[in-house]
Amino acid sequence: MSLEDDTGLREFIRRAALLNAVGHDGKAQASALVGKVLGEKAEYRSRVRELTVVINTVVSEVNSLALSEQKSIVEKNWPETQKKHETEEKRLSPLSNADRYSVITTRFSPNPDCVLHLGSARAIVLSHEYARMYNGKFILRFEDTDPKTKKPQLEFYESIRQDLRWLGCVWDEEYIQSDRLEIYYEIVGKMISDNNAYVCECTPEEFRNKTVAKEACPCRNVSLDVQLQRWQNMLEGNYQEGEAVVRIKTELDHPNPAIRDWPALRIIDTKKYPHPRVGSKYHLWPLYNLAAGIDDHLMGMTHVIRGKEHYTNMIRQKYMYQHLGWEYPEAIHYGRLKIMGAALSKSKIVAGVNEGDYTDFDDPRLGTFAALKKRGIQPEAIKKMIIEVGVKPNDVTLSWENLYAHNRKILDATSNRYFFVANPVELKVLGLPKTFYIKMPLHSEYVDRGFREYIIEPEGDQLRAMFWISKKDAETLQPEQMIRFMELFNIQINSKTANNITASYASESYEEARKSKTPLIQWIHRGDEYSAQVIHQDASVTMGFAESVCKKLKPDDIIQFERYGFVRINEASEKLIAYYAQK
Repeated sequence: MSLEDDTGLREFIRRAALLNAVGHDGKAQASALVGKVLGEKAEYRSRVRELTVVINTVVSEVNSLALSEQKSIVEKNWPETQKKHETEEKRLSPLSNADRYSVITTRFSPNPDCVLHLGSARAIVLSHEYARMYNGKFILRFEDTDPKTKKPQLEFYESIRQDLRWLGCVWDEEYIQSDRLEIYYEIVGKMISDNNAYVCECTPEEFRNKTVAKEACPCRNVSLDVQLQRWQNMLEGNYQEGEAVVRIKTELDHPNPAIRDWPALRIIDTKKYPHPRVGSKYHLWPLYNLAAGIDDHLMGMTHVIRGKEHYTNMIRQKYMYQHLGWEYPEAIHYGRLKIMGAALSKSKIVAGVNEGDYTDFDDPRLGTFAALKKRGIQPEAIKKMIIEVGVKPNDVTLSWENLYAHNRKILDATSNRYFFVANPVELKVLGLPKTFYIKMPLHSEYVDRGFREYIIEPEGDQLRAMFWISKKDAETLQPEQMIRFMELFNIQINSKTANNITASYASESYEEARKSKTPLIQWIHRGDEYSAQVIHQDASVTMGFAESVCKKLKPDDIIQFERYGFVRINEASEKLIAYYAQK
C-alpha cells in the first residue's frame, strides 16, 4: 500500500503536526515530525523518502489553518495533551513593596576566598532574576574585608566573574569593599561623634561578662573627648591587633546577647596578614555588618535577598541605620538549601585542592560551577531549579536528580546521538547475506541535523563482520539467544567466551524484533572504532570505543551516548575524552 493511501498513518501524522503547530505559534516543523514518526513507527525506516512526502503534505495542510482553529481541533480531539502543554513554567513570586521604588536594586556579595559553587546559586539567581524581572539593577560586590580568617585570593575575583557570566547572571555595577575603607571610616567617625558608637578596649572575656549581665562595659560611657582620641589612635595605628574594636550601640537588655553592642571594626596586623589587593596599607578593617550595611544603603539596595542565617545580622544593622537616619531595605530571608551528596564547604574545597585530594576546582566530584560546567550541566538548568524552589523560608533539601531533571530537558533536544561501548568485547557475526549501508540520524526528532553513515561488508568465506559490544551487554548474552543490533539487524548467539562471542545473521526486520521483544544493544563495527574514555562524577574512568564519526566533535560539545548518558567532550584528538553529565 502506498503511504499516501494509509489513512491510519496520515491521521497519526496529522495529530502530531497539530500538536507541534500549537507549540510553535501555528507552524508545525516537518523535520521534527520525521523523527517522531520513525521513533514510534520504526517499520517505515526503509521508506523515509516516501514518508517525508506524506509528512510535508500533511504539515502544509495543518499550517494553512489559523492558530485558533488548530487549537480548537486539538482541544476537541485530544484535550488531555493540552493540560500538559498549558502547564506554565514556574515563576518567581512578586517582590514585597516593589511599587515603592523607582528602580529595584539587588546584589550578590561573595567573599573571594573560593570559587563559586552550587550553594551560592540561590543568592545569585534570585537576586539577578528579580532585578531583571523589574528591569532593575543587579550589583556584584566583593566583600573582601577579612585578610586574616577568610582571606581573599586574587585568582577568585576573576573566577567569580567568569562563573557569573557562565550562569548568565551579568551584573550592572561592580564594587570591591577593600577599595572603600575610607568611606567606612568617615561614617564610623560620625557615629562616634554622635555618641552612637564607641571604641572598646575591653578584652573579649571582659566584654562578654558585662553583656551577658546586661551591663555596659566601662568603655561605653567614657567622655566624647576620650572616645574621639581613641578613634584617632585606631586610625593612626596606635593600637595593636586585639587591643580595641569599634562597637555600635544597641539596647543593653536586648533579648539576644549577640545583638548587644555588636562589633563593627577591628584591628588586623596586615604586616603579618597582608591583604592580596591593598597589602599593608590598612590595619583597621570593618566586620561584615558594618561594611555590608553601609554599602547596601549607599548603593541604593531596595531588596536584600539572603539566607535566614542572616536574620540576626539584619537586626544588628537596623540599629546602625536608625543611628544614621537611613531606611532599611526590604529583607527577604530564605531557608537553607542542601544538595544531597554535593561538596559545598568552601574551606574543604580549597583544602582538598591544595592537598591534592582534588585535581582542581573543576574536579567532577565537586559541586563548583567550574565542575558542573566541565560535566555539561547547563546554567539554565541551575536557574530553573532555583526559581522552582523560590524564596521559601523553610529549609529545602534537594538531590542531584532535581538538577538533572531540568538539565535533561535541555540536553535531550540539543544533544546529538552516538554509540559508545564500554569495556568492549569482540563479537563476530557470520552469514551476512549482503552489504549493509547504514544511515542513522544524529537526532531522531531533528533529522535535518544529518546522519552517521557506515558500510558493513561481509568478509571471507564465512561472510563475516566483526563488531564491538559493551562488556555489560556481553555478560547478559546466552547461546541461541536472539538480539538486535540497534538500527542494523537481528542476530542469534552461537557461542560465547570471556573475550569473544560468535553469532549468526538472523534477519533485518525491526518489526520481527519488536514483536518478539528482542533485546536491543549498541555496537561499533571493527575498523570504525575511536578510543574513548568517560570520566564520571566520582572521578572513576570508563574506557571503551565511540563511533569513528566522533572524531569530528569539538571540546564543549555535549552529546548523548545512547543507553549510556549525556557527556561533555573535553578532548577529541588521539582519543576521545568526555565527562559524564547524567543519564
